Amino acid sequence: MQLCGTAHSVLYSSLLGAVAAPCGRQSRYYRNCRPTTTVGLQTRARTDVRLSCDAHRDACPYESLPAMIDHLDSVVEIGLTGRPPRAIPEPRPRSSHGPAKVVAMCNQKGGVGKTTSTINLGAALTEFGRRVLLVDIDPQGALSAGLGVPHYELDRTIHNLMVEPLVSIDDVLIHTRVRYLDLVPSNIDLSAAEIQLVNEVGREQTLARALHPVLDRYDYVLIDCQPSLGLLTVNGLACAEGVVIPTECEFFSLRGLALLTDTVDKVRDRLNPKLEISGILITRYDPRTVNAREVMARVVERFGDLVFDTVITRTVRFPETSVAGEPITTWAPKSGGARAYRALACEFIDRFGA
Repeated sequence: MQLCGTAHSVLYSSLLGAVAAPCGRQSRYYRNCRPTTTVGLQTRARTDVRLSCDAHRDACPYESLPAMIDHLDSVVEIGLTGRPPRAIPEPRPRSSHGPAKVVAMCNQKGGVGKTTSTINLGAALTEFGRRVLLVDIDPQGALSAGLGVPHYELDRTIHNLMVEPLVSIDDVLIHTRVRYLDLVPSNIDLSAAEIQLVNEVGREQTLARALHPVLDRYDYVLIDCQPSLGLLTVNGLACAEGVVIPTECEFFSLRGLALLTDTVDKVRDRLNPKLEISGILITRYDPRTVNAREVMARVVERFGDLVFDTVITRTVRFPETSVAGEPITTWAPKSGGARAYRALACEFIDRFGA
């Protein structure tokens, strides 16, 4: 039997009350006994309850309470999504590479951790031997800056690749400091591309044509789309076979998901029949807030198994990596954020099969 998040909290509250009352303690005395979950259920809370009971065993008539806690251990194992985590096998090494799975990281709402997730997911995938190309189609160039590539050092970017016929992808491709991780950079020049491409035949397929020559070199191509639904984003969706939507657990993000799914449907119908929403990634999650938990429940109810089990929680490490210009997997490899993106990489590989 599995317990939902609400039942989980209620049962723990009942146990804390059972410990506290006969011992003459207020239940808040055991405030450190709250259960915490990441990918699975951690043991600290259960241990604290057991130690508290042992310390006051003489005053506590509930001799069966430790057995109750042990039973709770056996029935409660849920992730932050409120579901039991799925068993994901360890990714197997690749003996060869390509053709690449092209995935658009897309959300028209800004500030949802889209670029951060593109960088760190790409870096985590390389730790499992996958070759990854990151493509920055956001004129802000945050993806490029996040990998330590200053905009003023860029002679050629994705802008040149898309609007100048004689420029090839090898002319703009950059090998990053992370092994197996390459980058097609961007800067503010790209903001002019939508105007320059407006009269071009097949303008929605411009990016697909530009990337085609190198697809056999990589296992994954991750496209960091701009936070809008303009021509550049449509180019990203038109050449992808999957869309991963990073989103926060906030009301406006939930509303934006509905708008984005409509756009994906239109691109599928008119430009790219193979395009599918491949995953919903919850980012910047704070389980302490009621609103975040409620929105999480709605997202899981609406999208079901599309929601990744891995949840990216808030941490000060991510702003640090932006300043450092490297992924969290190399900047703070033992941090919770790095572990989360490695877990996400395992889910990602299992889902896409590359």
